[in-house]
Amino acid sequence: MAELKKEQFVIKGKDTIRMESISRPSLSFWSDAWRRLRKNKSAVVGLCIVAIYAVLAIFAPIFSPYTQSEMDVNSQNAFISAAHWLGCDSTGRDMWTRIWMGARVSLSIGLISAVLNMCVGAVIGGLCGFYGGKLDMIVMRIVDLLYGIPSLIITILVMMVLGKGIAPLIVAMCVVGWIGTCRFVRGEVYRIKEQDFVLAAKVLGVRDFTIIIKHIIPNILGMLITNLCMAIPGAIFQEAFLSYIGLGITPPDCSWGVICKEGIQYLRYYPHQILIPAFFVCTTMLALNLLGNGLRDAVDPKLRGTE
Repeated sequence: MAELKKEQFVIKGKDTIRMESISRPSLSFWSDAWRRLRKNKSAVVGLCIVAIYAVLAIFAPIFSPYTQSEMDVNSQNAFISAAHWLGCDSTGRDMWTRIWMGARVSLSIGLISAVLNMCVGAVIGGLCGFYGGKLDMIVMRIVDLLYGIPSLIITILVMMVLGKGIAPLIVAMCVVGWIGTCRFVRGEVYRIKEQDFVLAAKVLGVRDFTIIIKHIIPNILGMLITNLCMAIPGAIFQEAFLSYIGLGITPPDCSWGVICKEGIQYLRYYPHQILIPAFFVCTTMLALNLLGNGLRDAVDPKLRGTE
């Protein structure tokens, strides 16, 4: 890798004394962002928690001696033990297996819905910001109309029409989830398209598609990734809430929201059945928010010269 070398000099009277050479590697944007992200301890902690939970969600149910629906009548409401690491629920199902099977569903729904919302919002907002005119006016009026209605109400109505399940839940969460990304991307594209390098490309006759791919998208990609990381916790919480009120995942499938719904009935007598899934929901949302804050600081070009 090429290195940028600087030499430090000290002037004493008429003599110039050469001090030791200062070397710093020349880093790309993403390399520099990763370097600054690693310096953020809270972001690293959040990244480690998310990575650990993702690995356990993939592999823990595979190596577990129990299945998510297997019942042990002799272990109903059992507390944490060597046989059942997180105890059992009211029907004797192993909580360790159900927690990580539920993590598969909750994390998958949160990630898929957040990615779809980002893609749809980025495309619509990018077109509105780049071309403007009647397209921008019509789309923004639709966005303003949807903003006037609570998103949770729209999601519940869609779920009542489509029914319960993973696919209807993702569709319902994507009906209005793209609005925030759309407005954010539209504003960024409006700002970037007035920059000199974009205007120069237009003067040279570069096609709009090429300008968008080579100039617009790279300049908003970092902020899109940060916005995605911040949107995943909200999607996970929304899935948990909808499953909790009975509009999301249905048995025999399980998610963290379903486990919380089943455990709340025994809060007074067997609190571990609600506290354990609630702990994983809270720590996941906290970790993703810490990671999102770290990414936001790492990809901010204004902070590159402050270190």
